[in-house]
Amino acid sequence: MNTATLATWTICTAATAAVIARPLRWPEAIWAVTGAALLVVAGLMPFGTAWHAIGKGMDVYLFLIGMMLLSETAREQGLFDRVAAIAVNHAGGSRARLFLLVYATGVVTTTFLSNDATAVVLTPAVFAAAKKARAEPLPLLFACALIANAASFVLPISNPANLVLYGGKMPPLGQWFGSFALPSLAAIVVTFAMLRFVERMNLAGDCARDVDTAPMTTGGKAALAGIGVTALLLLAMSAFDLPLGLPTCLAGLATTLGVCLLRKTSPLDTARSVSWSVLPLVAGLFVLVEALDRTGVIAAVADALRAMAADPAKGAATAGTILAFGSNLMNNLPAGLVASTAVAQAHPPRLIVDGLLIGVDLGPNLSVTGSLATILWLQAIRREGEDVGFWRFLKVGAVTMVPALAAALGARVLIG
Repeated sequence: MNTATLATWTICTAATAAVIARPLRWPEAIWAVTGAALLVVAGLMPFGTAWHAIGKGMDVYLFLIGMMLLSETAREQGLFDRVAAIAVNHAGGSRARLFLLVYATGVVTTTFLSNDATAVVLTPAVFAAAKKARAEPLPLLFACALIANAASFVLPISNPANLVLYGGKMPPLGQWFGSFALPSLAAIVVTFAMLRFVERMNLAGDCARDVDTAPMTTGGKAALAGIGVTALLLLAMSAFDLPLGLPTCLAGLATTLGVCLLRKTSPLDTARSVSWSVLPLVAGLFVLVEALDRTGVIAAVADALRAMAADPAKGAATAGTILAFGSNLMNNLPAGLVASTAVAQAHPPRLIVDGLLIGVDLGPNLSVTGSLATILWLQAIRREGEDVGFWRFLKVGAVTMVPALAAALGARVLIG
């Protein structure tokens, strides 16, 4: 290993570790951007190459902008509070039933709006529900975080990482269901069962019932309509194998501007409340991945995938497991980018690619920084005054992710 390669690996490793550990409690974006900047300043990556790497994430940036605008607009219009009150009233005073309702809602939200939407749209509503029900919020918030990843391969649009891994060329929907219907069901059910077991003490007993449900305002109705239109738009774009970022961004902008026009308020007030730091975080991660690619690591991964092709069933289980745990070491976005580039070079059997997808989608449930969706979830709960440390999440993740991963990979291999 030459000096330049060693320096690149050192900077990338240190930056990724800082994103996970958040030294000085500084935001994750600072460390990702600092690592990317050091690579350029140290001459380990030309500025043009780094800029090109940032440009690769344009579809992801646009997607996130749209989702964050939708979430903030809905929150400001009281939509989350209304959804929370409805959920509490349907729970009938049972914390366990409220947990089930939240989990089921998370499955639907992730399936049709993506795991990032569950993190930024559903999480505030769930926190509001916990407050109204006077119930311990963490089990319900954990449900949001874990289902955002566990249900993220029900449909191609359920996770932007799916589009990344398949290089924008998704399998037909019928083939997708044939590959992932059973593994998705296994992941969802096992994750629910294990999380329900882990949080059984906090879910025992009663909670409030029959809370007041305020009438939905005109702005709230418009925000809800915007979310519904966005879901239909994403399904349509996915069916035609078109990028999701720009339509999502336009839908979010249109919803925010429309609501502000109805309410006669400034869209700048909404924009100020959005957690924009996630965009430089993602951009920095794209640069770090490009730097690793230049050291030859992706070529080595491609060689490993070619070797696994001799036994696709074993290769799928092995590759999926390695990528699942690897996603927690470097976040599943860069891990998925590495895997997708290696797949493009190696052309492994579809069973192995499917195993990789399960690993990159489900594996991040192990740690709080395993996926972009979980980082967004963490930012959402911090805004509400809650926080979950690395070890607290790991204790829950270790019990839930490992059996769910085994069940999902086993189901995919069983299908063949």
